[in-house]
Amino acid sequence: MPDAVVIGAGPNGLVAANVLLDAGWSVTVLEEQPEPGGAVRHDRGVDPEFVSDMFSSFYPLAAASPVLSALRLEEHGLRWSHAPSVLAHPLTDGRCAVLHRRTEDTAASLESFAAGDGAAWHRLVELWGKLSPDVLGALFTPFPPVKAMAKLALDLRASGGLRVARSLILPVRRMGEEEFRGEGGRLLLAGNALHADLAPESAGSGGFGWLMSMLGQTYGFPVPVGGSGELTAALVRRIRSRGGELHCGRRVERVVVRGGRAVGVRTADGQAVAARRAVLADVAVPALYEELVGPEHLPAQVLDDLRHFQWDFATFKVDWALDGPVPWQDERAAGAGTVHLADGMDELTRFAAQIAMRQVPDRPFSLFGQMTTADATRSPEGTEAAWAYTHIPHDIRGDAGDEGITGKWGPDDQERMADRVERQVERFAPGFRSRIRARRVLAPPALASLDANLCGGAINGGTTAMHQQLVFRPLPGAGRPETPVPGLYLASAGAHPGGGVHGACGANAARAVLRGHRVRGLAGAQRLLARRDRTGRRR
Repeated sequence: MPDAVVIGAGPNGLVAANVLLDAGWSVTVLEEQPEPGGAVRHDRGVDPEFVSDMFSSFYPLAAASPVLSALRLEEHGLRWSHAPSVLAHPLTDGRCAVLHRRTEDTAASLESFAAGDGAAWHRLVELWGKLSPDVLGALFTPFPPVKAMAKLALDLRASGGLRVARSLILPVRRMGEEEFRGEGGRLLLAGNALHADLAPESAGSGGFGWLMSMLGQTYGFPVPVGGSGELTAALVRRIRSRGGELHCGRRVERVVVRGGRAVGVRTADGQAVAARRAVLADVAVPALYEELVGPEHLPAQVLDDLRHFQWDFATFKVDWALDGPVPWQDERAAGAGTVHLADGMDELTRFAAQIAMRQVPDRPFSLFGQMTTADATRSPEGTEAAWAYTHIPHDIRGDAGDEGITGKWGPDDQERMADRVERQVERFAPGFRSRIRARRVLAPPALASLDANLCGGAINGGTTAMHQQLVFRPLPGAGRPETPVPGLYLASAGAHPGGGVHGACGANAARAVLRGHRVRGLAGAQRLLARRDRTGRRR
């Protein structure tokens, strides 16, 4: 019987297992898919000569994460690679904002949009330099991050106090208008904010856009050499080197609760796997509480709060094998690993508004990845392994275009939407479609079938909006990994700090397990001493 059972071998589950193994615990990880990794996997399913990341690709949060750094995954075979530039945001009028890893180069790009915007970028980077240790500390430590927040409050006061705090909670459109005269800096912030489900007019989107931009400026958007699954492979090798067990193709269908405490799990094949000390769930929040645990073990308030749980946007993704490099109208986009495709701030707002109205956007803002540009091992020389994803509503009520996409995601819907994404690329890279050797379409149902945590194609474990962050994530008052069921801990992106490949959700859960075990052990020792005192025994 292992000390702990981890449900799910996504990055958070694998990190949780590693942390517990380092503490001397025995751990068994159970994964329903035939291979580990969750949304950190690659294959050769588009073309045998091309490595295609199936889900996530670029990892600034992993590069910044003290959790992953502490695991020393490079000792287990992980290597990182960078594109010549971090990201680009071209416009159809020939201008292009480029985020480089050198601050001076980014500033020069933005200065070309408006005089003084280079200096404005330097000011944002300087602010990041002052606040980043405490921002990252608050982001990657269990909630509430008391020490980091106290230090951050002091640093904020020294850096401008309430004015800086106000700036960070602004909608990204307003923040961009206050910080930059030209469109370049505004687009870098807004495009990065839309990596999550934050519209340009959403409160707090400015702070998120600034965070992602500064991570790119400081750490770049690195990729694992050989494919995203190499990050998973390093985590798995580390687990096995420490005696941990990983079993794939083992779907957990129930958390076993006995005497009011989680004591193990039952798999779909009827097998019981007991846990001596804890069960950790790298599982989407609704699935954990509504399917694996069951209402009889949960407080009525939790069940009521679950009705208000909000997913982040659904996702539609297309992978390509290209016979040549992308023919960007602006060559400055050619060296970027990530390219944001929207023709200005108003088009970003229009895109977000159509999603809010439950329409399939007619000009979908697309995040475009040039994987061979970032890592030359991904495809033959002179070719490009590429992808793009865009956001769509979960509950589609109409098509903002004129093609009648219904949101049922049958073959016709998939092909029409993939064509629409390709036309969006063509606006900025005329001739793109002529270079397509093969493509693969991953509509929301396909994403969910490959990773059940991506419910309806949601990739962040729940909305990034302020009403479901911090003490509100995943439910009001549930900001910590502990669940209402003793012995059961939430270790997925549904927990603080949320989506992204950084491992903090898994590490926080593992640390909560270890802390709880120490507390129970101390309480038991104190009870034993008290009994000895009562019986007159000497200490």
